[in-house]
Amino acid sequence: MNASNGVQEITVAVVRGKQQPFRIEQARIRAPRSDEVRVRVVATGLCHTDLIVRDQYYPVPLPIVLGHEGAGVVEAVGPEVKALKVGDHVVLTYGACGHCNACSSGHGAYCDDFYAHNFGGADVDGSNAIEDASGQPLHDHFFAQSSFATLALARENNAVKVPAEAPLELLGPLGCGIQTGAGAVINSLKVTAGSRFAAYGAGAVGLSAVMAARVAGAATIIAVDVVPSRLELALELGATHVINSREQNIVDAVHAISGGVDFALESTGRVEVLEQGISALAKLGVIGVVGASKMGTQASFEINTFLMGGRSIRGVVEGDSVPQVFIPQLVQLYLQGRFPFDRLVKFYRLDQINQAAEDSANGITLKPILRIA
Repeated sequence: MNASNGVQEITVAVVRGKQQPFRIEQARIRAPRSDEVRVRVVATGLCHTDLIVRDQYYPVPLPIVLGHEGAGVVEAVGPEVKALKVGDHVVLTYGACGHCNACSSGHGAYCDDFYAHNFGGADVDGSNAIEDASGQPLHDHFFAQSSFATLALARENNAVKVPAEAPLELLGPLGCGIQTGAGAVINSLKVTAGSRFAAYGAGAVGLSAVMAARVAGAATIIAVDVVPSRLELALELGATHVINSREQNIVDAVHAISGGVDFALESTGRVEVLEQGISALAKLGVIGVVGASKMGTQASFEINTFLMGGRSIRGVVEGDSVPQVFIPQLVQLYLQGRFPFDRLVKFYRLDQINQAAEDSANGITLKPILRIA
């Protein structure tokens, strides 16, 4: 890389080995090409997916710059960028090709090349945009952004313009975790007014689902978790009932409250919770699955329960959202006071990333956000 070609010095958080701490390093990033934008990152959410990739639940190449809930200001654009300009405030979201059948039908989260765009550790042509201080390439393009960095490259189709009056340092998690929980409720499950809904797991994704279920008009909203403080917050954010699954049997408690739920979302990634959630569905009920488990994990259910009751299971990626539409909608709901996701957030500096990861893993912090700029 050559500084005369628009290369910039940056600070990054790098994972160099399986289950190893993030390392703060100096690096260099190239200029944007074609439809790319380079973004000065203001803040980035830390998501469960960053941690399971760090620990190699998914086979993503190392060393790598992770981070996939970035928010910042466009500072340079490639020659093919049409709608974005320098100075625009953007939220960075997942990558997709934009032209396969899934993308063309508004379901980019199920893109034919989703893994390559988000977990490949490089651009789709195999190249890297970041090199370390010794000139060695670092794997990047994580979720088409790698935003644990002071500057990040994204494509125009995964950089979503947001209003300048919105608090930019707060908005990054709308690109993944919060979009996933809220979108699962609104876009995938299509929770209806007056219905019965249960969120299994009251972390950032589950509580985003609780808030979205309230926006959608669900009459019964049940939050299930093992952390009392999370359950208390769930009640403040719209849950009508809470269940501590260390103290109560989930299936019995859900049926006692609701007679079975019409809609449910499983965000813990724990097989036993999913199996119990399936058993707590009402007839014609549907449970969405967003909790990521290790590759090869299997769950079981009694087939006739589904056959005779018309029940269903739905896998959900990124809330099945069209980010350019859905993220601005969530911003407006927040500005109106109807989607107070700021209640989930605690801020850390980039150099506190390992503390943020530990606090997240231990349930101390629901949604860490790393202030970059």
